[in-house]
Amino acid sequence: MKKIKILIIVTAFLSISITNAQLNNVSGQLIANDEVAGLHIQNKSQAKYTISNEDGSFIIEAKASDTLVISGVQYKKKEFIITSEIIEIGHFNVYLIENVSELNEVVIGKILTGSLESDVENSDAETEINFYDLGIPGYKGKPLTQNERKLHDADGGGPIYTGLGVNVHKLLNRVSGRTKKLKNIVELDNREACTERLKGEYESILFEKDTLTKSLRIEYFLFCQEDEEFLNLCNANNELKLLEFLQAKLLAYQENRKSVTED
Repeated sequence: MKKIKILIIVTAFLSISITNAQLNNVSGQLIANDEVAGLHIQNKSQAKYTISNEDGSFIIEAKASDTLVISGVQYKKKEFIITSEIIEIGHFNVYLIENVSELNEVVIGKILTGSLESDVENSDAETEINFYDLGIPGYKGKPLTQNERKLHDADGGGPIYTGLGVNVHKLLNRVSGRTKKLKNIVELDNREACTERLKGEYESILFEKDTLTKSLRIEYFLFCQEDEEFLNLCNANNELKLLEFLQAKLLAYQENRKSVTED
């Protein structure tokens, strides 16, 4: 009887061990104050990886004691241990901390007298510090759109391969196709923005004789937008060439409509 009890205990132990050793699909949820789409989740214990969805959710294969690494340009790298309780429940949350570079506080020690000449002579002011002096990537152009920020996050951080190692975040985005998808989205956004600008600036000139209805005008501008040179001409700031392009496309569009009607 004693042997039977021992056999039962050993069998139960082996069953639990096998269950824990099996990989399970567990669902996670990234939680942060900013966007959580497209972040990389790597199970470094099993060489598995995935990418978070728009809402920060993801599913990855794991077992108890596996270590997940969550990485993204805008967040501090996070390591997370999968516990047996998580395997049993099948779901867990991960809280991310924003990756912010803090600068030392600047203390001004001079008291101004009100005399411009005197204050300038006594000032310890030096040349203005810019992003690059501090070693911080800076951007002085117009603010990025939401999709441009996503693309910058997916494909930023310098070359993929350097003497110091591999930019895994950038490489995985290239391999998964996320970078290509975001580039196409940003290009479409730029084409639509150019189209709206051209409507406001050239619509009255192009349709002075009201040759097209409102719906056909929209169709015409979409016809222009599909041209490979559309973005280059739109951004070149050459009004004469742009107007010539729009007029030529209008003639081509009208010819296309005429041939379709005749058919």
